[in-house]
Amino acid sequence: MTVSLDGKVALVTGGGSGVGAAIALKLAEQGARVVISGRRANVLDETAAKSERILPIVADVTDEASSQNLFDRISSEIGELDIAVANAGAAESMPFRSLDVKSWRSQIDLNLNGVFMTYHHALPGMLKRNNGRLIAIASTAGLKGYAYVTAYTAAKHGVVGLTRALALELAKTRITVNAICPGFTETPLLERSLETIMQKTGKSRDEAVAAVAASNPQKRLIQPDEIAQIVLWLCGPHSGSFTGQAISISGGEV
Repeated sequence: MTVSLDGKVALVTGGGSGVGAAIALKLAEQGARVVISGRRANVLDETAAKSERILPIVADVTDEASSQNLFDRISSEIGELDIAVANAGAAESMPFRSLDVKSWRSQIDLNLNGVFMTYHHALPGMLKRNNGRLIAIASTAGLKGYAYVTAYTAAKHGVVGLTRALALELAKTRITVNAICPGFTETPLLERSLETIMQKTGKSRDEAVAAVAASNPQKRLIQPDEIAQIVLWLCGPHSGSFTGQAISISGGEV
């Protein structure tokens, strides 16, 4: 897909690796000036080195002051945001009976409050220009339940609810709000999960992948570029009436 994003300014949180990096590189490829943020400078730098259109800024989306500083720097060093992709997130797996309040709050903070913080700081500038794209990378966990990731699932359901509610508030503007809900995706984060499965069960890597992909009717892992392509379309000129949606990229999983 080709969509001209010349002159556009975009932010991708958690943009140093995996899905975030794929999105950032795709937007930059189409002409956008892209800021990627995250907690690890070395990971951000590795991705930024792949495109002169990408600027890395270390920031923590769960910290209000850090998030505000990120947006202040974008505004002063690059310009007002046209696109904000709230991608930062991670899943922590454990039985509910082992889930303590600290772990619960950590998962909600990163996976839900981080989206709120990104939207909260991006929206004022978009409202001034009456134009923009707010996109959250949620999960199929935001559409159904998964065992052993109750906090993550609750947070992603919250992201979908936030998306739908905010889209209605902004329906009379030219700002759209959407969530993308991928199934299990082939990323470094999933690779670590596969290694854990192999260590605990003795399965081969192929067997571990098959176990993870079992919920996907196509019996495969989603690729980061598939998600990036949907983000690209949402940022294009023909998606203006597409808002408040939770888009499942899951091979037909329901």
